[in-house]
Amino acid sequence: MKVFKSLFNFYINASIHVALGVYAMTWITCIEYDVAYDEDYLYFVFFATITAYNFIKYFGLAKFHHRSLANWLKAIQIFSAIAFVFMCYYLLQLNSATYILLGVLGLITFLYAIPFLPKHYLFDEQQNLREISGIKIYIIALVWAAVTVLLPLANNGIEFSFDVIITGFQRFCFVIVLMLPFEIRDLNYDSLKLATIPQKIGIKKTKLIGVLLLMVFLMSEFFKDGLDYTEVISTLIICFVTLLFLVFSSQKKSKYYCAFWVEAIPIFWLGILLLLS
Repeated sequence: MKVFKSLFNFYINASIHVALGVYAMTWITCIEYDVAYDEDYLYFVFFATITAYNFIKYFGLAKFHHRSLANWLKAIQIFSAIAFVFMCYYLLQLNSATYILLGVLGLITFLYAIPFLPKHYLFDEQQNLREISGIKIYIIALVWAAVTVLLPLANNGIEFSFDVIITGFQRFCFVIVLMLPFEIRDLNYDSLKLATIPQKIGIKKTKLIGVLLLMVFLMSEFFKDGLDYTEVISTLIICFVTLLFLVFSSQKKSKYYCAFWVEAIPIFWLGILLLLS
């Protein structure tokens, strides 16, 4: 049991679970736009997510404690290095048309973690994008929307139609809603200078914002030219599931409530779509 718990914690802490979520949302886009299973891009996304998330989460720890790293952090570093090698391999298999957008997203990820701004522009000691007041959740949503919608279509030569723009907007709204339970969970721990949504408007209003965004996410589906009933049904189901997790989120929930269950929602969404397809 202890071994299983250690492996499960490694699965969560090494960002494998969140990488599966990004992978799932990317595959959803492929299904929605009748793109064949793009093994190269999907595997690139999976390994790139592990590399990026672990870099963001553990860069500071590794920088200041590199001589006395705990065993779990050393294991994550080794695992991340292996993921980086696979990421580079699959990167070389991608369509060159995706490289410019990937470069922009890579730069955003780098600046998200690395100090670069003069202190007088910031409200916290760390000089990076995620410390700028109120911007963190929108950066994450923007990157996820680009990675899971725009890039897989660009890699397969799909033009950015009005439907693609709607899908990108939907994904942006959806990721913001997924982030809200995390912001509610961390309300007692986040610096007030971060100005997260719950810090600014409270938990009840944060949940209300989430409900409104889910309504926008759902209603946007009906503005698409290529409306498909399986996509509408899967969107309805995933809206309901996400709503439940949002409504019942609180500061007192188990650490796995967000880290596992909320982050599993995209995987569940993919499962529904595969079953309906």
